[in-house]
Amino acid sequence: MARNAQDLLAAETGMGAVTLLVADLDRMIAFYRDGVGLTLLEQSGDTATLGRPGRPSILLKLSRELSHAPESAAGLYHTAIVFDEKSDLASAVYSVARKYPNSFTGSADHFVSNAFYFDDPEGNGVELYWDTDRKLWQWTEGAVRMGTAYLDPNRFLEENLSEEGALAASDGEAGVGHVHLKVGDIQTASDFYVDTLGFETTFRFGSQALFVSAGGYHHHLGMNTWQSAGALARTPALGLGQVSIDVPGADDLGALGERLRHAGVEFRSGHNELEFNDPWSNLVKVRVGSAGR
Repeated sequence: MARNAQDLLAAETGMGAVTLLVADLDRMIAFYRDGVGLTLLEQSGDTATLGRPGRPSILLKLSRELSHAPESAAGLYHTAIVFDEKSDLASAVYSVARKYPNSFTGSADHFVSNAFYFDDPEGNGVELYWDTDRKLWQWTEGAVRMGTAYLDPNRFLEENLSEEGALAASDGEAGVGHVHLKVGDIQTASDFYVDTLGFETTFRFGSQALFVSAGGYHHHLGMNTWQSAGALARTPALGLGQVSIDVPGADDLGALGERLRHAGVEFRSGHNELEFNDPWSNLVKVRVGSAGR
């Protein structure tokens, strides 16, 4: 059934920086700066921001008082950094694999993207990826064709890594393309992220996974129960601190506020931003800002 435009997030909606609560700030800065190749944009006291000028991707906050949650808890599955150029992705993958050789967890051709997976030094999942041409994405009744086909990492590097990119991680355009969460159940996730927030479902895998987006992207958010089926609300722990979503205008933020109010979701409003918790106490901030893809 078609949905009214006022019930949807704007097509220009994109993802902002992901906040991670960390136990060792210096070690985590080194991974995202020296490994992934993000720029250290700002460091002040116990916080550091990495990304590209005008496009922060990772905000690290030192939280020594916290410990790691069990794997079965809700929270972050991975933060996904998208690179505009295939050669820039190859440079980042090579850099992480060389400097953090035990962090690689897999790679895949998802038909809409080429993706490489790592764990950062504190066990947070990281995806580095490049989108294929959107004209080649296949849609059927509103669902995009996504899957998992083998992607040989060595062959990918042979075909796409330049001599310059092998010497140092590229500083080409990159930012958070999507965020993947661990949740307790998929129907509750759909009720919240689709029916209330205003994303559109792009792919659903039964009771195991849900992918949603705005504006016809393959997904801005993914949610799964592979490790976390039945998980309840999170308690304070290392890992995910906040997910950020950027909308293009104040009217879009106002419409979202009305949907949250109508659904009985408590939220805090500030200057051009709203903050609220999802059903598993994952903190979400929506702000008026420069939206991504």
